Amino acid sequence: MRTILRLTVLAGILAAVLARAAGTNDEAVAMLRAADRARGNLDGVVWTVHVVAAEEGAATRSNAYRVKARGFDVLAEVLEPARQKGNKLLMHAGNMWFAKPDLSKPVPISQRQRLAGSAANGDLAATNYAEDYEPSAVTAGEVDGEPCRVFDLKARPGRSCTYDRVVDYVSVARQVGVRAEYYTSSGKLIKTARMAYDNTVAGADGRPAPFISGIVIRDAIVTNSTTAMVFSAPLLQTLAPETFDVNLLRR
Repeated sequence: MRTILRLTVLAGILAAVLARAAGTNDEAVAMLRAADRARGNLDGVVWTVHVVAAEEGAATRSNAYRVKARGFDVLAEVLEPARQKGNKLLMHAGNMWFAKPDLSKPVPISQRQRLAGSAANGDLAATNYAEDYEPSAVTAGEVDGEPCRVFDLKARPGRSCTYDRVVDYVSVARQVGVRAEYYTSSGKLIKTARMAYDNTVAGADGRPAPFISGIVIRDAIVTNSTTAMVFSAPLLQTLAPETFDVNLLRR
């Protein structure tokens, strides 16, 4: 009888621990999804993104893109510099292509390839940390005195991710990612980023919600290399599925 009672108590403790763990995981995923929404995961958004790369001893470089995004699909067309005007990047269903007027057909490229400065092609797209990454640890932290949840995220097998591992600091109060550290699969830090949310969009409840306005990326390998991505105010609009059709990319 005592053995049965002991087993029953242990089973109850185990069930409570598992339930608590499941609840914690659900909360983590919900927070990551909220942070993803503030990074461009919308039904349709159009904006201009300026990318300014500065490196010690080199001339500052500036690129501008007209970006159309729906969910995690992105079409970016180069506006500046003039010699690259008309070049396009398309990201659809995790795959990415590059096209320009003198190419006969789009060329597959990687999200990890350099866009400009320390920014990668994938940095133009919305984050999908809630689905593409597995949180191996969630701890408490802060950025500039703001309480955060710190997610240690590892890319899920088979997913096309820009980074192998991301340590993401998400504001508890604002539910947005405010800092990130990016690592290789071997654990080497390659860059860090800080995010600003001066733009707003209508949230699920109709009230203004913070939306990405800037990202400053600092290269952890090349000293004094900084890349700023500045996002214009987003224009929400319906985007047709053909917008992200690779077969229509050269039109």
